[in-house]
Amino acid sequence: MKKAPGVQVVSSEPIFKGRVMEIKRDQIIEPSGIHATREWVKHPGSVVVLPVFPDGRILLIRQYRYAARREMWELVAGHKEPDEDFATGAQRELEEESGYTAKSFKKLLEFYPSPGFVSEKMVVFMATGLTKGRTKMESDEKIDQRIVTLAQAEQWIKSGTIVDAKTIAGILYYSKFARAKVKKRK
Repeated sequence: MKKAPGVQVVSSEPIFKGRVMEIKRDQIIEPSGIHATREWVKHPGSVVVLPVFPDGRILLIRQYRYAARREMWELVAGHKEPDEDFATGAQRELEEESGYTAKSFKKLLEFYPSPGFVSEKMVVFMATGLTKGRTKMESDEKIDQRIVTLAQAEQWIKSGTIVDAKTIAGILYYSKFARAKVKKRK
């Protein structure tokens, strides 16, 4: 984990180590001189994929999210493996969860969904040149798919049908900043 200039870690105590993340309690001195105890989640990062078809429609998936206790419509996403880069993780997750492969992946944006206590960085990619294949879902995944128009996805955000932050960020970023560039190239 990269630390900010001037941050001094006085001590670091591992609290829990799981398959995907680790929880730590650190005693630190912040750049401003504040002494603090910070409990935080160390996470390898996640990839998010916005699959875009030639006609402009996009692919959404629906799956049950235990922490939220509900099914959610989302973009394809998952944690990246510690030894892979974000682009490789995006290609792997797209095929695993949707069965599609893509000729092109373009990075749209990156963000930290909860930087107050989680180190996770999410990187959103647009996938184009899609070819349908077979999914390679993990044994604990049950995923439904739907191809929707961008207008429908935006309406689902507005109505609260889509409540997942990474999906909202990815779709709205694409709609506002990336879609116009894709149209201009045609």
